[in-house]
Amino acid sequence: MDIQTFIKLALEEDVRDGDHSTLACIQPNKPGSAVLKIKEDGIISGLNVAQAVFLYLDPNATFEFFKNNGDSIKNGENAFIVHSDVHSILKGERLALNCLQRMSGIATLTHQHAALIKNYKSKVIDTRKTTPLFRQFEKQAVVDGGGSNHRMGLYDMIMLKDNHIDYCGGIKEAIQRTKSYLKEHQLDLKIEVETRNIEEVATVLEVGGFDRIMLDNYSPESMKKAIELIDNKFETEASGGINLNNIESYAATGVDFISIGALTHHAVSLDLSLKAI
Repeated sequence: MDIQTFIKLALEEDVRDGDHSTLACIQPNKPGSAVLKIKEDGIISGLNVAQAVFLYLDPNATFEFFKNNGDSIKNGENAFIVHSDVHSILKGERLALNCLQRMSGIATLTHQHAALIKNYKSKVIDTRKTTPLFRQFEKQAVVDGGGSNHRMGLYDMIMLKDNHIDYCGGIKEAIQRTKSYLKEHQLDLKIEVETRNIEEVATVLEVGGFDRIMLDNYSPESMKKAIELIDNKFETEASGGINLNNIESYAATGVDFISIGALTHHAVSLDLSLKAI
């Protein structure tokens, strides 16, 4: 979904037949300004989305930015000032803040994870555990926080997870049928295969013909053995139960990617507010 469509639908949900609070007490076309106040330390994300919201409502709105996406922020600082008509500011305030707070929370949590493994080769990546129709913004927030994106959806990469493998009848069958499917449909998509133990790693290595091996719910000790067995023949990804307390132990195994669903489904929104000036 493009950002203009998202804003249109989000405002329709919120405004419907009118922002009656504003219509009731603010004269039309009254000019005004508002400042985005930072009330919690973290990483800012979503400034582009907030700007798009106000420009959607008032194409003549102007901005003074003091922060960029991905910047560290401190309680008491200001991120931007918007100059527009008051009706547009008040109508777009909550949508802009909802996006900014949610995205900044994700960026902050991502930064916390990435900072712990900055001395390792492993990259922190996200998953598809995102808010429906808000995925593009949540994934932007991961990047703003110093992480990287996994696939965007079901359409841009093949991931053969446990359910695919079990429904298909096994790893060998799933990989072979996938390779035939890609050839038949002339699709150039990377293939990732999930494994649950060392025995499954040995099986996928025997079959070959894919790009990345997911090591799901392994202990760091088991993952290290799997990484040694794979021996850099394929990309590797750690997944399952990885958090701030144990991420460094997984990075120390030499795994290429560490996927963390909690970046998007457990992030706490950052405290920000928009105040009239």
